[in-house]
Parts: sequence; structure tokens; C-alpha cells
Amino acid sequence: MTRAGRPQSTTRGELSTLAIDLFTERGFDETSVDDVAAAAGISRRTLFRYYPSKYSIPWGDFEPHLEKMRRRLASTPPDSGLGDGLREALVAFNRVPEVELEHHRRRMHLLLKVPALHAHSMLMYSEWRQIIAEHIAAHLQVDPHSHVPQSVAWQFLGASLAAYEQWLDHPETDLDELLDQGYSLVVEGLLPYVEHVLVSRRVHR
Repeated sequence: MTRAGRPQSTTRGELSTLAIDLFTERGFDETSVDDVAAAAGISRRTLFRYYPSKYSIPWGDFEPHLEKMRRRLASTPPDSGLGDGLREALVAFNRVPEVELEHHRRRMHLLLKVPALHAHSMLMYSEWRQIIAEHIAAHLQVDPHSHVPQSVAWQFLGASLAAYEQWLDHPETDLDELLDQGYSLVVEGLLPYVEHVLVSRRVHR
């Protein structure tokens, strides 16, 4: 039996967890919003108070995590360096407790492997990229929408997605290590350019 209205224990996270299990077991396209609402014991209208669309449900509480990443980057000590600060913050952003790894794997399998979710995922990734671009731009004292910050942000996104693809295809691998390796490659390419910009700026003062 299901009932309309908000169950005492329902949160955005719990709804997302329940929906991910349904999407994984039945298929994303084959599972409707009504199916998720019924499984949660809430009405369709109540579900849409938590999530604006079916496509946003697998993302769970993504926005608070983005804000946490923004604060971490803003609090990076100046002497830690741009590259190391970014690499450490992004690895930490993607880290999940051991007990949640299997559920995280289910979530990421949906986000990366289900074609119907790709368009919405690009919108979500754009927010993630912009935080990185703004951090790089502040360090270089340039417009965050200019080519270099945006290019580097895209590179970090590519490294993230490549790490997750490897992790999904090879469950025995360590996600933190894959992310760290990918981010290190981006950082190695970024640092010479950053140093060039900073040196040029000092010379022309």
C-alpha cells in the first residue's frame, strides 16, 4: 500500500537512492515518475517538489556538493599552488565512503551510460566546470568566461569522465587513484602556462 503526502523519513537523498535502484533494475526509460513516487509512498506532485524532472533525480543533492567544492577552492592556501589545490579539491569532491561505493557506481552508470540522461548531465557539468573556471580565472586575473579558464575546466571534466569510465568498466580499480592520475596530467600541462603568465605580468609591471 502506498499513501499520498510526504513520508516522515523522505529526503531528496532517499528519493534519489530509491529511484536509482528502480532505474537500475527496470531501466531508466521503462521506469516512470509515477513508479518512483509510488515506491516512495508519495504523490507525483510531492515528488516534483523535490526534483523538477525525472532527469534530475539520479543527481541527488548535487548542488550542496558544488557549493562545498566552491568553498574548498576559495579556502585553498596561496602557497599550495593552483594545480595542487585544484587536484586535491576535485579528488575530495568525488570521494565517497566505502559503504556508498556500490550505490555511487549505480548512479554513475546511469549518468554515463544512459543516452536519455546525457543532455541533462551536460547542464549539470556546466555548473561544475564554471566553478573551476572561476577559480583559475581569479588566480590568473582574467575573465572566467575567457578561453584559458574554460579550456582547463573542460580538461578537468574530461579527466573526471575518463576516470569514471575506467572505474565502471574495471570495478577492481581505485576511483581516487584514477582521478588523481587524470587530474595530475591536466595540472602538468597547466602549470607551465600559469608560470609563463605570472612571469610576463611581473616583467611588464
